[in-house]
Amino acid sequence: MQKLISYPISIIYYLCFGLTLVIFHPIQWVCFHVFGYQAHKKSVDYLNFFLLKCTNLLGTTYKFENIENIPKNVPLIFVSNHQSMYDIIAMIWFFRRFHCKFVSKKELGKGIPSVSFNLRHGGSVLIDRKDPKQAIPAIKGLSEYIEKYNRSAVIFPEGTRSKTGKPKEFAQSGLKILCKYAPSAYVIPVSINNSWKIVKYGFFPLGLGNHLTFVVHKPLAVKEYDFKELMEKTETAVIQGIKI
Repeated sequence: MQKLISYPISIIYYLCFGLTLVIFHPIQWVCFHVFGYQAHKKSVDYLNFFLLKCTNLLGTTYKFENIENIPKNVPLIFVSNHQSMYDIIAMIWFFRRFHCKFVSKKELGKGIPSVSFNLRHGGSVLIDRKDPKQAIPAIKGLSEYIEKYNRSAVIFPEGTRSKTGKPKEFAQSGLKILCKYAPSAYVIPVSINNSWKIVKYGFFPLGLGNHLTFVVHKPLAVKEYDFKELMEKTETAVIQGIKI
C-alpha cells in the first residue's frame, strides 16, 4: 500500500526537487562570480535546506546526534558510511558551519543543475574511479586546502552506496592521503541510518516516512595515532553505529 501511495507523492517531490535545483543554479552563479566564496557557500547551504524541505513531502525526518562534540576552528575529515544521495544533502546543511567539501565521482561534475556547479566551484574534488593515479593529487589538494583554511572534507570509504544499509568494506587510500597532508585534522566518524530506505524501490517511487539518523562519534586527532590504528578505530565506530 505504501508503495502505491508513493507514486503520486514521488512525482510531486521530484517536481519540487528539480525546480529547486533549477532556481538555485543561477543564484549560485551570481554569488560565485560576483560576490565570492562566502556568498556562494551561503547559497549552497540554502539550496540544501530547501532540498531537505522537499524530502519532508515524503515524510522524511532527520536527527543529528553529538554535533556539539565536533571540534571548531580545526581541519576536519568526516568519515561515514554511504546509503543514498540524501546523506550528502543533510550533511551540507547540518554541518554547514564546517564548510564540507566532498570527494565525488567525476560524472557528477556535469549535467546536473546546481549540483555540478557546486562540485566544480565550491572546493570539492572530482575523481575518476577508473584512474587511481588521477585521484591521488586531487585528494592531496583537498587535504592541503582543509589544512590551510580549517575546513572539512567528507569521504565515504565504502566507495559506493549501500543499497541495503549493510556497510561495505572500507578502502584506506583516500583517507590515508587526507590524513597525511592534513596532519592537524581531526577524523570524525559518522554513522548514517535509514537513508537507503528512501530509495529502497529505486529512484521511483520513493520510500515514505523514514527517520534518518546521523550519529557523530568521538573525534580522533590524526597526530595522535598511526594510520592503521586510526583506520581501525574509525571503521569500528562507524560500523557499530549502523543499525540494520
